[in-house]
Amino acid sequence: MPEPGGLGSVDAAVALTRALVDIDSTTGREGDAVRRLAAELSRRGYRVDEQPVSADRFNLFAHLGEPPRVVLSTHIDCVPPFFPSREQTGVIVGRGACDAKGVLAAQVTAAERLRAGGERRFGLLFVVGEERGSDGARVANAHAPDDVRYLIDGEPTDNRLGLATRGSLRVRLRATGRAAHSSFPELGDSAIDKLLDALMVIRGIALPEDPLLGRTHYSVGMIEGGVAPNVVSPDASAELLFRTVGPGADVMQALDVAGTIVQVEEVADIPAVRLHTVPGFETAVFPFATDVPALTRWGTPLLVGPGSIHAAHTDEEHLAVEELAQAVDLYVRLVQQLLAVR
Repeated sequence: MPEPGGLGSVDAAVALTRALVDIDSTTGREGDAVRRLAAELSRRGYRVDEQPVSADRFNLFAHLGEPPRVVLSTHIDCVPPFFPSREQTGVIVGRGACDAKGVLAAQVTAAERLRAGGERRFGLLFVVGEERGSDGARVANAHAPDDVRYLIDGEPTDNRLGLATRGSLRVRLRATGRAAHSSFPELGDSAIDKLLDALMVIRGIALPEDPLLGRTHYSVGMIEGGVAPNVVSPDASAELLFRTVGPGADVMQALDVAGTIVQVEEVADIPAVRLHTVPGFETAVFPFATDVPALTRWGTPLLVGPGSIHAAHTDEEHLAVEELAQAVDLYVRLVQQLLAVR
C-alpha cells in the first residue's frame, strides 16, 4: 500500500483509506481487503493472528509481541453497493470512507506513531460482519487476550467519545390468512389487513424511555405479502427495527398487544451500552448500535472515530482529510492516557 511520508503520516492514512475503499468488502466479501491488510501489517513487523469466521472471511488481530493493554478496533466490512474512492477538495469519497475504512486507517497510522515513540503495549483488532449482525465480533470475543484492559472501538462519531449508544432490536411480524377470489373477499381472510392492523396498534404503543438515550423509536424496513392483486392475501410479513434505550425484552413485552393479531418474532437483539470516557475529550450520545456488545471480553469499551454517521451508508459517503488527521492525533493521545492509568 502507498505510504508517502511513512505509515505514521497523514498522507499514509489517506493512501491507506483509499486503498481499502477501492477493494469491495461489502459484508460477506471481506476476504480480499483482509488479506491485503494482513500482508501490509505483517510486512511492518506486526504479529498478525487470523480468526476464521466463515468461508473466505476472517478477523485480524495484530500486535507487537507484548501483551496488549489497549486495543484499537473497528470493522472491515461495509454496506452495499460498492463504489471506489475519489478525492476532491480535501475530502475522500467512496464506500466505507467513514464507515469504517477511514477509521481503520487512522488507527493503523496512530499505531505506527505509538510504535515509533517506543510504545508496544497495544493491539489492533479488525473484524468482519459488523453491518449484518456482528458475527466477526462474536468470534473475536472467544479469542480475547487475558491482559487487555481497554477496547477503543471505531465508528464515525465526529471524533467525539461516546457516552452511550442505543441498542438495536429487529422484529418480524407474520400474519396468516386464507386465500380467496377477490370478488368474494368474505370467503377469504386477508393477512395483509391483519398486518396493517398490527402496525397501527404498534404506532400507539408507549415505548421505553431513558434519561440519557431518550425514547425508543423504530422504523418499518420491509413489508411483504400476497400472491396477486386479485387474490385475498394468505400471508404477509413485516420487519421492524427498534433503536432501543434499554433491554430488548421491554420492547418485546410492549409488543404483546400486537401478538393477538399477528405472530411477533425476535430476530436479533443488540443491547444499549454505556461507555467509558476520559477527561479532556468531547463526548456525545449516539443512536446507532456497534460491535461493542459482542466484545465483552476485550476490556472496558470506548467509542470514537472520524466522520459523521449522517454520511455513512449514503451514495456520497465521505470523510474529510482534516478530520482523518485529527483522529490519528486523538487515537495516539487516548491510548497514551489509558496506558498511564494504573
